[in-house]
Amino acid sequence: MNRNKVVTADEAIALIRDGDSVSCSGFVGIGTPEELIVALERRFVTTQSPRDLTLVFAAAPGDGKLRGVNRLAYEGLIKRAIGGHWALVPRLAQLATDNLIEAYNLPLGTISHLYRDAAAHRAGTLSKVGLGTFVDPRQSGGRVNQRTQEELVRVMEIDGEEWLFYKAFAVNVALIRGTTADSAGNITMEHEALLLDAQAAAMAARNANGLVIAQVERIAAAGTLDPRSVVVPGVLVDCVVVASPELHHQTYGTAYNAAFSGELRVPANRIAVAALDERKLIARRCAFELPLGGVINLGIGMPEVLGAVAAEERVLDHLTLTAEPGVIGGMPKGGLDFGAAVNTQALLHQNQQFDFYDGGGLDLACLGMAQIDRAGNVNVSRFGTRLAGAGGFINISQNARRVVFAGTFTAGGLEVCIDDDGKLRIVTEGRAPKFVAAVEQITFSGPQAMSKRQSVHYVTERCVFTLQPGGLRLTEVAPGIDIERDILAHMDFRPLIEKVKCMDARLYRAGPMGLSAALLDLQLTERLSYDGERNILFVNFQGYSIHDMDDVDSVRRVFAAQYQQAGRKVALVANYDGFRIEESVSDSYFAMVEELHAQYYSTATRYTTSAFMRMKLGSSLSSRQGAAHLFETQAEAIEFLRRRPLISPAQR
Repeated sequence: MNRNKVVTADEAIALIRDGDSVSCSGFVGIGTPEELIVALERRFVTTQSPRDLTLVFAAAPGDGKLRGVNRLAYEGLIKRAIGGHWALVPRLAQLATDNLIEAYNLPLGTISHLYRDAAAHRAGTLSKVGLGTFVDPRQSGGRVNQRTQEELVRVMEIDGEEWLFYKAFAVNVALIRGTTADSAGNITMEHEALLLDAQAAAMAARNANGLVIAQVERIAAAGTLDPRSVVVPGVLVDCVVVASPELHHQTYGTAYNAAFSGELRVPANRIAVAALDERKLIARRCAFELPLGGVINLGIGMPEVLGAVAAEERVLDHLTLTAEPGVIGGMPKGGLDFGAAVNTQALLHQNQQFDFYDGGGLDLACLGMAQIDRAGNVNVSRFGTRLAGAGGFINISQNARRVVFAGTFTAGGLEVCIDDDGKLRIVTEGRAPKFVAAVEQITFSGPQAMSKRQSVHYVTERCVFTLQPGGLRLTEVAPGIDIERDILAHMDFRPLIEKVKCMDARLYRAGPMGLSAALLDLQLTERLSYDGERNILFVNFQGYSIHDMDDVDSVRRVFAAQYQQAGRKVALVANYDGFRIEESVSDSYFAMVEELHAQYYSTATRYTTSAFMRMKLGSSLSSRQGAAHLFETQAEAIEFLRRRPLISPAQR
């Protein structure tokens, strides 16, 4: 149809009927169609219509006060709400906790996927996300109050494994936002900080014979938009509304920032250095868990400081930070800009990001924590009558390879200081304990994590806990902290206590910690395994990269330390599959290998399935004493080593 789809906000909102299921885009203020929301509120206040709407939102489109869907918190207007994150929509959350509307809290990523499933007329979404949490129907099934009776989640068994099935919901009206539209309704998003689920939600409404209303900031002539820039095609859009500038800010914190939309890149050294308070202490300890070369998600709140610490320590270039609404790379922002990022590498649709997350794409997630119990369960979603909601927390925490929960040990008035001798002192203890006998709601399941052998740590300013089969174990304590007085006295349970280390003193000193070298050495150490009985040092260089002289120096330090531990020359077996080295440092690297061989190895065998790498290693080492032997498999390398006279029969 070639009709002009540009109308006023009131004309578009007048098409919504009583009982419609209305989805609203928005991540905080990003992509939130404020002009359309204002018009819907105006219509209801003026006419008491439409009534009994079902409101669907993945991430909370709100500012924690009056903007966003907080404007729609009226009895009579809303009958049911299905949301992922509720903390920023407190007026709507109040209706839910007061039992005045039906309300569900489902994982943000699952709602994002349900838009796609609704568009494709599937029955729903099948996922393991939510097992063992409050979303599991054996707990509350995501239902917020007693008024909410319909079960949207059920357990299914497939080939002996448990799954959760989330029933698809109808979308009759989709309220979305973009930057530019033509008269045919094609929508581009060049000034938007995120793509979110605008396309999927629009498709869901269109395929249900529903209504799609798009808010934009400007109109282009028909046929002038680059088709590759169109995010929501006009065939999905019924109405286009041009917003007033004050109701179309890029985020709730920023009217417009060209760096948020990728129009320019900002200097990395412009990131401010955070003060050394309890937040930075926690972020510094979390930084020692960063996997160089890994993909990471940083949650809202306390984990946001970790990005600034990584920048200060000059390791940001070795990491790929991500945010759940679709950001890949760069530096995610916080506060009312949360969800936006600068210097991004790519921007995905939100549902695609959760495909990546749910499939195990995250090497590390650093998330906040509010309540923790003996079993390692974490609650961030419900506290008495306060409904915060899970957001993407369940998707992220359940599927990341490693999880670090970050937060102060107690809450409410905590004050700490670092004395001149580098010891931590509790000046005023927080009023509310976080380590409780039982969490009020399970947002992260410790037993579920244990069943998958997931690596989980809980980092505070004064101590660190690790999740083990028997529950939480106290593993590290800050200098100056007394375990009985400062830790156990403020916990509702006694954790496992075996060998407790002192937290790294560098955390409590001003200035950079030398994190880059520490991480290089730590993560390289994890690739070494010494068999004392056979006197063989196994090295797994698979996927390892040598970028610069810092990497070369790290290899030298770690191997020298391992030799000192062994106390004698060792036989080396090294896996070079997927090993990469920058040409500019290859001579230095192989010279270092020759040096190590002369000092520490009785013999060296290296193997890789890559014929190219065998040729490269052979060529580089051929004129050096470290040449030794190259094989295709580990079995061949071990068999060769077994026959060498350098290993005594007792060591074989």
